[in-house]
Amino acid sequence: MALKRLAAIVGAGVLAVSIVSCSSTGGKPEASGDGGGGGTVDTPRMTIAMITHEVPGDSFWDLVRKGAETAAKKDNVELRYSNDPEAPNQANLVQSAIDSDVKGIAVTLAKPDAMQAAVKAAEAKGIPVVAFNAGMDAWKGMGVKEYFGQDGFIAGQGVGDRLRGEGAAKALCIIQEQGHVDLEARCAGVKATFPATEILNVNGKDMPSVESTITAKLQQDSGIDYIVALGAPFALTAVQSAKGVGSKAKVGTFDTNAALVDAIKAGDVQWAVDQQPFLQGYLAVDSLWLYLSNGNVIGGGAPTLTGPAFIDQSNIDAVAEYAKNGTR
Repeated sequence: MALKRLAAIVGAGVLAVSIVSCSSTGGKPEASGDGGGGGTVDTPRMTIAMITHEVPGDSFWDLVRKGAETAAKKDNVELRYSNDPEAPNQANLVQSAIDSDVKGIAVTLAKPDAMQAAVKAAEAKGIPVVAFNAGMDAWKGMGVKEYFGQDGFIAGQGVGDRLRGEGAAKALCIIQEQGHVDLEARCAGVKATFPATEILNVNGKDMPSVESTITAKLQQDSGIDYIVALGAPFALTAVQSAKGVGSKAKVGTFDTNAALVDAIKAGDVQWAVDQQPFLQGYLAVDSLWLYLSNGNVIGGGAPTLTGPAFIDQSNIDAVAEYAKNGTR
């Protein structure tokens, strides 16, 4: 099956990007947080903060950081990366960035209500803010200049269509962080086009608990024949749960990493929905540099979509090499 594009990707004009990509462990982010130092542009050095809701250990964010660091190196930017999965703490990190007089802020909006005051405070001080990865429905109302990511609901609809096409009977959609607007939009999209979908909330900060919760559900309901995970680590855990109880349920997922590439090759995971995290991190930083150095705004008031696309056995070889290199 050829690579299925579900949404357009708008580039920044400075990075040539293949339309097939996936998440990866990405290697350890650079300790200095400045993308390796040294730029290839002649604009004055500036400081940009990137603040995410990353849960430690989730390999998805390694790719986001690698993209951000790549853009920072090109743009002569000092990148200050910080993260906290708790929304109030993430908002405090935004305020700390404001207080340190950064020139721009890139932020994820997994829980927009908790982030609104901090974002408004940055804007009131004249610090431009762009959003990425989460907050598709909230960013414009918050006054954020640009947004980079996929539409979670549309991506979920694509998954539901695929489940129907594969003849699935009942799906389990696993949300690892309750209240996260993009994760909930994904499962809502799945359910919209594949109504025989049950949503299961798990504690994504405790992987043994995730496995036991999925295992218990599979034992309780033998009619589940497809598990939809919303992140690569959770898909791999779902594979173990299914094997542990002798379930024949197939597993599909959003996002991937190097281990998931191998799982797709082996047939343990059927497919992954790619939102190009490297590109999200790259564009978030590069867009701020473009705005601060030349007044450019990307997207014309609309979100810049970085996905989604399906990766499966038909095209996994095209991305496997990049995953090993830590850029996909």
